[in-house]
Amino acid sequence: MYLVESKGGAIFCMFLALFFLGTWPALLTLLERRGRLPQHTYLDYSITNLLAAVIIAFTFGQIGKSTIDGPNFLDQLAQDNWPSVVFAMAGGVVLSLGNLSTQYAWAFFGLSVTEVITSSIAVVIGTALNYFLDDKINKAEILFPGVGCFLVAVCLGSAVHSSNTSDNKAKLSNFSSDYKDGTLQTSKEINGDQVNSMDLEGGTSSGDKVKAGTAGFLVELEEKRAIKVFGKSTFIGLAITFFAGACFSLFSPAFNLATNDQWHTLKKGVPHLNVYTAFFHFSVSCFLIGIILNITFLYHPVLNLPKSSMKAYLVDWNGRGWALLAGLLCGFGNGLQFMGGQAAGYAAADAVQALPLVSTFWGIILFGEYRKSSRRTYILLGSMLFMFIVAIGVLMASAGHRK
Repeated sequence: MYLVESKGGAIFCMFLALFFLGTWPALLTLLERRGRLPQHTYLDYSITNLLAAVIIAFTFGQIGKSTIDGPNFLDQLAQDNWPSVVFAMAGGVVLSLGNLSTQYAWAFFGLSVTEVITSSIAVVIGTALNYFLDDKINKAEILFPGVGCFLVAVCLGSAVHSSNTSDNKAKLSNFSSDYKDGTLQTSKEINGDQVNSMDLEGGTSSGDKVKAGTAGFLVELEEKRAIKVFGKSTFIGLAITFFAGACFSLFSPAFNLATNDQWHTLKKGVPHLNVYTAFFHFSVSCFLIGIILNITFLYHPVLNLPKSSMKAYLVDWNGRGWALLAGLLCGFGNGLQFMGGQAAGYAAADAVQALPLVSTFWGIILFGEYRKSSRRTYILLGSMLFMFIVAIGVLMASAGHRK
């Protein structure tokens, strides 16, 4: 099997994982805003997410000669390593629950703020756990100031959301009485530049689009999207977001235990689960939870979504390619994160939780988040992104080298 053995290689894996893990949420958000049911999207996503793990296992996991201390993927499947397998599958369960939760949280708080909160919770809790599980191979004097940077970014992210919410309320309060009556008249909003290019959210081209960031844009988005959020309590979105963050904080420590057996659960002479075998079991449980829950949600939906069925899902090809691509990006992103973490320490690999840098970029470019917001919002947004840049740099500088 192939192992990342250098600090430079580990950091490269983390940077690539950061891009992948910051991009796939934008694709799922895109489909939800187009009106595709999240149950349909997540079922498609789950299939290719597992496929990515299979590809990694049968390529990197099979490279080179298998040895007693370092068996290849297929050889290790037959070994008596069930305690480590259970840890790996537990990690997959909590990751699947976290990913599924954020798919609904994005509708409430937007892509950028949701990713900031969940990622920061994951770093603050998960990085501390990984630091001690990794026998403190990371430099504490560098690592924990990096965690502090994430805490500052959480506060700034909350301030961004609060400021942007105030901006949106002001826009809607000045909107026409037609909005208050439940209808949408966009002519009052179309005073300047139009969105004449291909609409990435709607998938159509039109010369009569409202400007991004206006009240008309917000109302039009609400009418088109799958998850309706107007009138719903923000507490619901907040609860979902914090639950997702708690799940994300646990999957990396669980994977760490699966590959390094810090609690000595394996029998004497049984080699540790390699990163590829652990990732395969991790992804299998992630797949099973995603499939079971989303088939259930087809017939018993949450948040007042319409009911669906397996037949309706199978014939729904609208945006399926994007959903399948999202699964591949997430699967390869997680695999690269674990490959880097095995070499440099999982605490340092948690730097990929700075993925809101990427997600915020996509949120602004694709979805018009923060357009026509106040100057205060822009200053807070820039400060948040700056703190995330500092945080990822500090966490990567703390990387050690596993013996």
